[in-house]
Amino acid sequence: MIIPLALTHFTQVYRNSLHTDCNEKPLTSMKQPPPSAMSPVDDINGATMRITLSDPSPSSRPIPDNLLPPGRVPFGRPMRALFNFSPSYHPLNHGSYGTFPRYVLEAKIQKLREFESRPSIYRTFVYPSELKQSRSLVAPFLGADVDEVVLVPNATTGINVVLRNILPDYGKDDVVLYPSSIYPSCLNTIRSVAEEMPADRRFALVGIQIEYPIEDDELVELFKETVEKVTREGKRVRLAIFDTIVSGPGVRVPWERLVEECKELGVMSLIDGAHGIGHIDLTETGKSIRPDFMVTNCHKWLFVPRGCAVLYVPFENQGLIKTALPTSHGYLAPELRPHDREEEADMRNIFEGEFRGRGGEKGTWSDYFTNLFVDVATVDCSSYTCIKAAIEFRDNVCGGEEAIRDYCFRLAYQGGNRAAEILGTEVMDVPDITRYGSLRRCNFANVRLPLTVVKKGGMVQAGDVREEDVRNVTVWIYRTAAKDYDTYLQTFYIGGQFWTRFSAQIYLDLADFEWGARTLMEMCERLKRGEWRT
Repeated sequence: MIIPLALTHFTQVYRNSLHTDCNEKPLTSMKQPPPSAMSPVDDINGATMRITLSDPSPSSRPIPDNLLPPGRVPFGRPMRALFNFSPSYHPLNHGSYGTFPRYVLEAKIQKLREFESRPSIYRTFVYPSELKQSRSLVAPFLGADVDEVVLVPNATTGINVVLRNILPDYGKDDVVLYPSSIYPSCLNTIRSVAEEMPADRRFALVGIQIEYPIEDDELVELFKETVEKVTREGKRVRLAIFDTIVSGPGVRVPWERLVEECKELGVMSLIDGAHGIGHIDLTETGKSIRPDFMVTNCHKWLFVPRGCAVLYVPFENQGLIKTALPTSHGYLAPELRPHDREEEADMRNIFEGEFRGRGGEKGTWSDYFTNLFVDVATVDCSSYTCIKAAIEFRDNVCGGEEAIRDYCFRLAYQGGNRAAEILGTEVMDVPDITRYGSLRRCNFANVRLPLTVVKKGGMVQAGDVREEDVRNVTVWIYRTAAKDYDTYLQTFYIGGQFWTRFSAQIYLDLADFEWGARTLMEMCERLKRGEWRT
């Protein structure tokens, strides 16, 4: 949304009023201020309204200085004091839901206070400019233009936005390609869209079977071979979806190379970067890589409160996104919206008369795309406005993105090796000439558990796990870790073995990985004694 100039003045006056040190007065005791104390503002219909600003919110106050130390804080145990963890909790699974420091939590609380002090005024006149600021702050992380990124609640929503906008145009000879390691909700979305289409024009789904660990070259070759096979069969791969980092197991994907192959093969690319921003360097995304679509969660690794994610759509593809999900106020019928990058159209909301174009009433293809995501139903958008606080913390307290990445990569590598040493097993990896190995250039370490799994019909010895019991054993590990050890150990069954995914983060150190490994060893001994059956 583009706020008219008169509203910009109002926003500043409103902001200044929030920091005035005075108390709210009951309505019955308030006196009508003189005309000079009232701010004339052109309303969204062009008329003039006057808004009284003599009753600032008493709950708006600066964030306490002690929540943002004046300089860098050492990573590891000293850093943990700046987060919100229970003293007894062992946070070894950052990758699933992320977390954020107390400084950012306070920023979120402040935004909620600001909203609730004047709900309609804040949501209508203040929030849109704050949303634009958040987009402008996060765009450089992807090397993108501010108008190529919008904010959505999570990666799943972003994936749904893309798939439900483009897949209905596919036909029976079209194919959507995905890896076997795809996140389940993404695959479910593809299947759901296919189900809604008539059977005689329904696109096909083709999976690439990937067995980890796998070399980058082998994975890329598998992709190329699959596309060529589909082409020989008389069909066309229209879209391929890949991760930046797979969730289970936690391994990095050569997504940059896969995007390059997509371009050469004429395939559109959709990158699920749920584990992306704040985790790995994405600054070439909008420059040299330029996938057709990407979504990445800010609430996992960037220290932004849940839920907040970035949907990246380069300018040339924005015409494919016809609606947000759910469809809301920004939507315009096909005959009303711009149809190419240069065309301008009337961007006023036909119900509210609200100016949505860059220069007033008129707007471009890009204006339409970004406006779709300004007012998407009534939800709590306070997390979107916390990106600034998260970046402040990362820059001022942590020393910036490179320092965070370097520490977490090193900890994942060294901590994973140490955990495997304690367990007497191994870390999932492949031979590679680089320091961290192809799969391990991320904040995850997948460590094998010392358990023997016997396939159905095989000879079972004391302490072995039958393959048909794998699910129950996995559930027992989750529940026992939470109940008896106050931690969560993300465990997978892959390739006939149990693996636990450790997450490295700036509030952890090597001792945390050692504790996790010893806890797993104790749990494995309990499991071998059959405790999981009780």
